[in-house]
This record gives sequence, C-alpha cells and structure tokens, in this order.
Amino acid sequence: MDTQPRSKLPSWLPLVVGTLFVALFAALGAWQISRGLDKRATENLFHGETSYANWKNGMEVRPFQRLEVTGRFDSDHQVLLDNITMNSRYGAYVITPLIGLDGEPLLLINRGWIEKGPNRPVDSAQLEVPSAPVTVRGRAGWLPRAGMKMGDAFAPGQGWPKTAVYPSSDEVEAALGQEVQPFVLLMDEGEANGFYRNWEPPGFGPDKHFGYALQWFAMGVVLSALLIWNHRKKKFK
Repeated sequence: MDTQPRSKLPSWLPLVVGTLFVALFAALGAWQISRGLDKRATENLFHGETSYANWKNGMEVRPFQRLEVTGRFDSDHQVLLDNITMNSRYGAYVITPLIGLDGEPLLLINRGWIEKGPNRPVDSAQLEVPSAPVTVRGRAGWLPRAGMKMGDAFAPGQGWPKTAVYPSSDEVEAALGQEVQPFVLLMDEGEANGFYRNWEPPGFGPDKHFGYALQWFAMGVVLSALLIWNHRKKKFK
C-alpha cells in the first residue's frame, strides 16, 4: 500500500489560472467588438456609395465603389462559380469577362446567381449576352472565398462554360489565358443580362459580433465573481 502523502496543489494556483481565463475572456470580447466595429464601417461604406464613377483601366478603385464600365462581353469564356446556395437552393454565380475597348485586362462581371441541379449543367442558351458593346453598372467586389479549400478550383478537361469551386483570380486568369483586373464588378440589380442579385457585405453583420462580445464579457464577470467568492471563503475559514 502506498503510504506516501499526496502533494497538495498550491492554494494560489486556482486564483492564478482563473485570472488568466478572465483576461482571455476580456481579450476575446474586445476582439469581437473590434470585429463588429469593422463590420459596421464596411456596411456604412457599402450603403454610402451612391454615384457612379466612369471606370478607366488603372484607376484606383475603392471597395464597393459604384462603377460604370463599357466593353464587350466574352460570351465564349464564361465561368460558373459552383456550390453557391440562395434560400436553401443550389446554384452558381455567372462570371462573364468584359473585354475593354482599349485592350486592357479583362474585367470579370458577376452577373448574379442562377439555379442549377447538382448534376445538371446550365443550358448555355441561358448565358447568352449581346455581342455589341454594352455599358454595365455595378459595385467593385471580389470573387467569393471559401473558409477552407481543397483541390483545384477547375476540374481538368472542361469545355466552356467552365465550372469552378471558389477559384482565385489567378486561377480564373490561368483558365482564360489572359490577364484580369484585380476586382470583380458585381452587376447592379436593375441591369439587363443578369440573374438574381442581392449584394450585401460579406459575412454576418456587426450585431452578431457585439452579441458574442457580450457573452465573453459575461463569462469573465461570472468567473471573476466565483474567484472572489472562493478567495473570501478561504480567507475567513
């Protein structure tokens, strides 16, 4: 039988560990508030853009800036961004390159969301666009990004239109064999030649971040109260 006395943990250890957790909860709460303020600024920027700028190649573009661009749609080289759900329905974003009138890099136009079956290709007739020069209005945006991406965006051996899963601009550029602009134009809802469009800033709104911050701060307050209660109980024992 083991008769050696068991070593006791130092009495101050729970207080130190608890204090570290309180500091962690406070830091997480502060981080969520910072994220919420960033999201609020993004929303204000998104809704604050009202007038359209006539876009020229090389001009500096702000996030969500309203732009008016002119060129020709490249209907022969369109990309369907797969695995995009809207209202619990499966579909894809339709990306159509716009060829500038002065030979500048292609501008990718997100013409909106189209419903499709998981194993049923989109009818190419649905993707038709005019061959004449067009003027398109929209917002400066980006290709949708995945939280975690595995494998190649484009399956090998595809013809056009190609289907891709969360491609980067570089991957789209490689598939097209031409340089593309560093942003994507999100076609306005009222524009012709588009599909379903209801653009919003990416991610959830600032209120959810503020809610998470409140939860972290509440956990810190509760733990602090327990530490104080435990310390006082030991002190007056």
